Amino acid sequence: MASGEKKIHADNLKSVARNIFSSAGSSPRECDLLADHLIEANLKGHDSHGIGMIPAYITALKANELKLNAAPRIVSEFGSTLVLDGGLGLGQSIAHEAMAMGIDRAKAQGSSIVALHNSHHIGRIGHWAEQCAAAGLVSIHFVNVISEPVVAPFGGTVARVVTNPISIGIPREGHAAVIVDFATSRLAHGKIRVAYNKGVAVPDGTLIDAAGHSTNDPATLFNDPRGAILPFGEHKGWTLAFACEALAGALTGGEAIKGFVTQKAIVNNMLSILIEPNRIDNAPSYFREREEMIAWVQTPAPGADPSVLLPGDPERKTRAERLRDGIPVDPATWAQIVAAAGEIGVSASTLEEAAGV
Repeated sequence: MASGEKKIHADNLKSVARNIFSSAGSSPRECDLLADHLIEANLKGHDSHGIGMIPAYITALKANELKLNAAPRIVSEFGSTLVLDGGLGLGQSIAHEAMAMGIDRAKAQGSSIVALHNSHHIGRIGHWAEQCAAAGLVSIHFVNVISEPVVAPFGGTVARVVTNPISIGIPREGHAAVIVDFATSRLAHGKIRVAYNKGVAVPDGTLIDAAGHSTNDPATLFNDPRGAILPFGEHKGWTLAFACEALAGALTGGEAIKGFVTQKAIVNNMLSILIEPNRIDNAPSYFREREEMIAWVQTPAPGADPSVLLPGDPERKTRAERLRDGIPVDPATWAQIVAAAGEIGVSASTLEEAAGV
């Protein structure tokens, strides 16, 4: 364990989140949805989208750019298509309700399209694919981010977009769902924040500095003059980021990024496609082909140990370990959480008691 790092059990860390947002004014249900989402991200190893997001949320709340206890508003509905306005509500609550509405429509009609715009940060996108998979639905999610640009397009040296994630959920009978979830940048912005807080370098090929030179120093993203994250896979990540702007930003009725952003809010727009596989005529073939393909790719070479993982397997392994051992929280992140909580009247001693540290 790194010097000063805390290992906090999941239930205690949820108490920390609930304590802060209850004091901020969230309803008990909203506190639960937020805490469950953030700590589930931590459990699965995605600290970028976990408890460390709270300071950014409090900053947006204090700027009146995040609304507590909001609900998605139906802008329009036609057949299986639903357009929703998040009203800058807390994304963990807004997206949960949006997916619940989409699930109901897909169950009734075989598929649905949910176009959600103007929500505050909706967190780890794989969480929404998991929600759909738990209902037996295949789902695809495109997300764009209206916030300070941090990602340079392929061929560029200046940040123009944000990390624009994509997720796909594929449920399996008798097995954990396959969950594809990735930022279109080389690393998520939050993962670089975690590296910065820990004082560790990021991998080669992740960042460029303000002069366009490759760097391993995460500080280049937080200190002026600022550098940028590179897209993953060069042109491939960039083209997917562009697709997120067109589909999640423009098509949902939200915004595509088109300039530098000074607001405190992290605004997300998400286009989700939900499919009930049992309502497709060739469903038996789909289930058979999917499982036979999985068996094929996971069959090791003669004499070799099994090594091929499915999307979501690493997260499940990390989750089991962190449920057993606790979730690591570095000193800088904890200090930022304590400072943010103090802004709404929650003392450090209250948080330490909730955390059990």
